[in-house]
Amino acid sequence: MRDTTKHQGLRNQLANVLEAKGITDEKVLKAVRKIPRHLFIDSSFEAHAYQDKAFPIAAEQTISHPYTVAFQSQTLGIKEGDKVLEIGTGSGYQTAVLLELKAEVYSIERQHELFKKTSLFLPKLGYRPKRFIFGDGYKGLPEQAPFDKIIVTAGAPFVPKALLGQIKVGGMLLIPVGDTEQIMTLFIRKSPKEFEKHELGDFKFVPMLKKKN
Repeated sequence: MRDTTKHQGLRNQLANVLEAKGITDEKVLKAVRKIPRHLFIDSSFEAHAYQDKAFPIAAEQTISHPYTVAFQSQTLGIKEGDKVLEIGTGSGYQTAVLLELKAEVYSIERQHELFKKTSLFLPKLGYRPKRFIFGDGYKGLPEQAPFDKIIVTAGAPFVPKALLGQIKVGGMLLIPVGDTEQIMTLFIRKSPKEFEKHELGDFKFVPMLKKKN
């Protein structure tokens, strides 16, 4: 669990790369500069941890590109105290960014191996979501709804109705939709029955899986 001044320097460089790619939210860039991403990935990839790359983690999943994490965080405009549902805890890096942005985070992971690993690891770094849930992200978390923001960090073949139903009026759902490649899609809830939809470009995610294993 070492974090050195060299790592800090690499994080600063990464934040500069993300800024050059269009990330302008200072709070997101500050989170990127602070969070030790090298601790979230296998030590064999440590030398490359601060490049804008995705890496494999446990259970055939990946830690997303830093740009993707920053883009999703910036797009949702997370404010202090926002109640956020994250679908796909994964390595916990996106979770840590949300917590640095002072959100109240509920995070669902469907892979039991990852759920166990990340729910033990994140608190060691001082990151404590409101709740870690082992479960099916397609169902969301109805008992805690509505949410200000819902972020999906895996590719969904369709938009789950349950998630749309769990956003507050005025709230947002950000979800990558598609099979092998996805279109980042933002839904803003305008009224109980009306949603505004924005398509924000192509991304590549691992698929969102149904049912607990």
